[in-house]
Amino acid sequence: MNTVRLTMAQALVRYLCNQFTEVDGKREPLFPGVFAIFGHGNVTCLSEALEAVQDVLPTWRGQNEQSMALAAIGFAKATRRRQIMVATASIGPGALNMVTAAGVAHTNRLPVLLLAGDTFVNRRPDPVMQQVEHFGNPTVTVNDAFKAVTRYWDRITHPEQIISSLPQAVAVMLDPADCGPAFIGLPQDVQEIAWDYPESFFEPTLHRSPRQRPDRGSLEQAVKTLKRAKRPLIISGGGARYSGAQDQLAAFAEKHGIPLCETIAGKGTVTHDHPAHVGPIGIVGSTSANAMAADADVILAVGTRLMDFTTGSWTAFSPDAKFVAINAARFDAHKHQAVAVVGDALESITELEEAIGDYKASAEWTEKGRAEFAKWNSALDGYQKPTNAAIPTYAQVVGVVNEKAGERDLLITAAGGLPGEVMKNWRVKAPNTFDCEFGFSCMGYEIAAGWGAAMADPSRTPIVMIGDGTYMMMNSDVYSTVLSGHKMILIVCDNGGYAVINRLQNAKGTPGFNNLLKDCRVKEPFAVDFAKHAEAMGALTRHVESLADLGAAVEWAKSTDRTTVLTIVSDAFTWTPGDAWWDVGVPQVSARKEVNAAAEDQQKGRKRQRVGV
Repeated sequence: MNTVRLTMAQALVRYLCNQFTEVDGKREPLFPGVFAIFGHGNVTCLSEALEAVQDVLPTWRGQNEQSMALAAIGFAKATRRRQIMVATASIGPGALNMVTAAGVAHTNRLPVLLLAGDTFVNRRPDPVMQQVEHFGNPTVTVNDAFKAVTRYWDRITHPEQIISSLPQAVAVMLDPADCGPAFIGLPQDVQEIAWDYPESFFEPTLHRSPRQRPDRGSLEQAVKTLKRAKRPLIISGGGARYSGAQDQLAAFAEKHGIPLCETIAGKGTVTHDHPAHVGPIGIVGSTSANAMAADADVILAVGTRLMDFTTGSWTAFSPDAKFVAINAARFDAHKHQAVAVVGDALESITELEEAIGDYKASAEWTEKGRAEFAKWNSALDGYQKPTNAAIPTYAQVVGVVNEKAGERDLLITAAGGLPGEVMKNWRVKAPNTFDCEFGFSCMGYEIAAGWGAAMADPSRTPIVMIGDGTYMMMNSDVYSTVLSGHKMILIVCDNGGYAVINRLQNAKGTPGFNNLLKDCRVKEPFAVDFAKHAEAMGALTRHVESLADLGAAVEWAKSTDRTTVLTIVSDAFTWTPGDAWWDVGVPQVSARKEVNAAAEDQQKGRKRQRVGV
């Protein structure tokens, strides 16, 4: 056996450099880059290995470990899980900063490889700087925190272990059923050890994500259930997009006259004006999709984990409705007594099409979907129409940006008030041009994801929409994009604090408290000049006062040569209406009559919930 002597860190990096994947018929690196902040836990060994291959495996320096890992997740979303970025940090706080991002990737079933330094296996210098000691268990380090939010976790305590560990990590990240973040802890003394690695370990390897075909018996049961349906409805989730099944699912819905709605992760499966489309479903969804869900007798759920924002906390459907769930993950497919079709979305829809024959939903049901969607579009026109109000609403701002966006421009947002507003008001012009991270609802995802998405596809411009609260929480990657030359357009809607959670607080009977700046313990409310702040980080900026100015500013931003930030004051109290119910905890007893009334309403809502698992 031919061997090559390398340190563990060098061998790890060489392995990553020799993994490939196929993207649109072209051979591409499986790991196209590394986001890194170096500290004593990864700078002397891992950085030495990365420096030597920087022309093959480029390293990008972020400003915060959490945002680096979020950028890697934004990259994974933009490539629809076909390529994987690496994020590496030192030990202690640097490593722990990536835990939140791991939660985002785990919840959303997205791949990212997280590498963190670790304490010494030999324990000779213990306790080292930034080590958190556990008196009763010296094997525990802060990296054990990743176990709760990763699909694969390992700590390398001997250099030979990467020979078995790295292929397993890759397999997990590429498996549609298990897809999620992989974490590998790299103790400092093990990184430095030289070992005679077999050369075969570094042979170039081309990976393809497996496509599991559905079980024939399950598919037959699904076909029988669908053929009995008089009022079927398709819910398209993120898994449909990641599988590349959007064209087949769109054609299936149109051919068989089945109305199609989308989850938050699934928005962008079809264009807004697709003949079968009836809008987004759920709490931040449309009246049209929710009306269809309430009357549907069979729901075909494709690639969705059916979170509460999709199901209206399981009040959106008739108690008698049947579910057919197509999902690569067995856990998701078997929820709520569904007819479970465990398999890849593309393969499953293809085989379902072959098996279902000439079945077609009734013309009355298909037409009802179109009529409901027409009413919804008319309502959107009204919400987005400019008025003489001094401060524009989110709907109006989103409408202007949507109008000016190019067909392939990617819209990115996450937590706060914007997810509901873009879900309702953003009319998708081309498939796979919408990214709203709401599985983990992670404030701070947006700007970092814009950096990753711009890196993933330089041919299109990410348009990132955030509120002032998110900007204040994590804005440093504005600077990262300027440094690296990856352009985004950032729209900052300043509504004076955490407006959407203030809305929920008020709706459940508590007056404004600690959410809007004016309701916080501050000497006086004041405004941040976000344009000047972003300008100080090297971005081009413009503050606009009106919707007309915003439209002109977006057109200007599309012509610039670097990240461009536009800011506008927006209304904190006007929201696009919704009609789905949400289950949240409300105090059963309170001195406030408004809280007691809200608690009573909450109990009434719970009586409508569908019982399931």
